[in-house]
Amino acid sequence: MDLYVEILASTIRYTVPLILACTAGLWSERSGIVDIGLEGKMLISAFIAASASAVYGSAWIGLLLAILVSVCFALVHGYAAINQRGNQVVSGVAINMLAAGLAVVLGNEWFKEGGRTPALPPEGRFLPIEIPGLASLADVPVAGTIVKIFFMHSILAYVAFILVPLTAWALARTRFGLRLRAVGENPHAVDTAGISVAQLRYSAVIIAGVLCGIAGTFISTSLSSSFVRDITAGTGFMALAALIFANWRAWPALGACLLFGFLQASGTFLQGKQVFGLAIPVQFINMLPYLLTVILLAGFIGKSIPPRASGIPYTKDR
Repeated sequence: MDLYVEILASTIRYTVPLILACTAGLWSERSGIVDIGLEGKMLISAFIAASASAVYGSAWIGLLLAILVSVCFALVHGYAAINQRGNQVVSGVAINMLAAGLAVVLGNEWFKEGGRTPALPPEGRFLPIEIPGLASLADVPVAGTIVKIFFMHSILAYVAFILVPLTAWALARTRFGLRLRAVGENPHAVDTAGISVAQLRYSAVIIAGVLCGIAGTFISTSLSSSFVRDITAGTGFMALAALIFANWRAWPALGACLLFGFLQASGTFLQGKQVFGLAIPVQFINMLPYLLTVILLAGFIGKSIPPRASGIPYTKDR
């Protein structure tokens, strides 16, 4: 029983960066900007957050600097896609490559540990919140299970899950959200109404940068205690697959991210264990999230309907 509780609790933790990255992609792509660079922004954010936390001894400073750097990378992508009307896929891939190389080079130069950052002290990490009174319930049969699964996570985990209903509400109910969706569907109509297409798309790109910054920070300061090379391990691409599978909607995206998180957690805890009396190779368990990514993309990319202006540079009529 304890194994299943640990798997479910870890599912929540592994789902957090997926939710944040998927929500970031949702904001960006609903405005018509394809964001392949989610992985790169998360990776550079994870590096900056761990580096700043190691140097300053504060996880909050790491978070703020990670968000700042992620937004800068997002603005580079926005400039290439919005102002220069460049190929958004190529720009996103360039962001991924730049982040991967820059993190390793700076890590080697700053810390001389082969691209790693030093182990973070407790004050440099986002550790689980200690809620008064809940610790005493840990040994109670039903209540203890609920506490272990849902109430032993860092503040960033709760922020990630709260963002799902907020995003769904903002895109469906607020003026800003409705205009943003309209830009992704018919930017010419929005421009005709006297609303700046570029401003709305830049707003979406900045929101995506903020969320990727939080996701990267969570990976290196909560899931882990330092930064290592390629620490994101394809999380951004899984988030894109979840977004496509969810047809660019917030609540279905949460379900897809939970599925990916469950597979990642299962792979961590089932290594070396038997399932139904069978010894499953570790390699097979570890490849399940990536295999599911390929299956979802191959099976649903033709069925999902993206915003009509997605990936299409907007040229103002003269």
